Amino acid sequence: MNDRTPRTRRRRSRTGTRTATAVAAALAVAASLTATSTASTASAAPAAPAASTCEAFGTIPMGKYYVNNNLWGQNSGQGRQCAWDTYRSGDTVGWGTEWEWSGAQHEVKSFTSTVLGWHWGWQSDATELPVRLSANRPVVTSWDYTVSANPGTMNVAYDLWLHDKAAEDWEDQPTDEVMIWTYRSGGAGPLGQKTGTVTVGGATWDLYQGDIGWKVHSFVRTSNTTSVDLDLNAFLRELQRRGSLASTKYLSSVQAGTEVFAGKGRLDTTAYSVDVR
Repeated sequence: MNDRTPRTRRRRSRTGTRTATAVAAALAVAASLTATSTASTASAAPAAPAASTCEAFGTIPMGKYYVNNNLWGQNSGQGRQCAWDTYRSGDTVGWGTEWEWSGAQHEVKSFTSTVLGWHWGWQSDATELPVRLSANRPVVTSWDYTVSANPGTMNVAYDLWLHDKAAEDWEDQPTDEVMIWTYRSGGAGPLGQKTGTVTVGGATWDLYQGDIGWKVHSFVRTSNTTSVDLDLNAFLRELQRRGSLASTKYLSSVQAGTEVFAGKGRLDTTAYSVDVR
């Protein structure tokens, strides 16, 4: 597979309520899972989930965040994906997702993630968002996770959404999307063309630019990692410095999860937090 796999972007997803059947199925799946080898470090099996869902677009509230089982591209292939939470301590959360997808090797099936802020609507008022870029406020995040061995074609990434106004709602299309890939496998590649290589947060990233009705800016780490401590605003400042993003924009959402094209695998987040300061 080519290193830069063609990819399509997320369509609007809907949020749904978890049915008793979906939850029962999710709990059965989660209970059957065992600890897996990881691409970097071995870890023990996570704690039993407090809540889980295998339903497309099912959600799990986690304080100011929620886990979104966003299976927006499921119709391009066949398979399933489940998500669960493991704990919450203040603004730090643990959660996981497990998938098995086949068909359309070059098309994304899902972006199961934690969501802070907007995602075609709001689920919580306590998100610290939106915030105008001109305010130059740090967006501090820490993320420790493990990925199963041979997880297929996929990436682990932050996904930031931006708007022209501060009062966006479900009908408001974003103007910009900023993806920050911290891990990838199976030849997964970003949308658009490479425009340079930059150093941000003590690491080197290849920068790609594309357009799908809104602008997509993707920072792809040149080496995989499973532990990050970043100021996400540093990536937004880099785009402003390059003239690719206006300081008048509003950051409305910070999401973090795994974008899966095809294959079988699992992501376990041992600790995740993000704070707008």
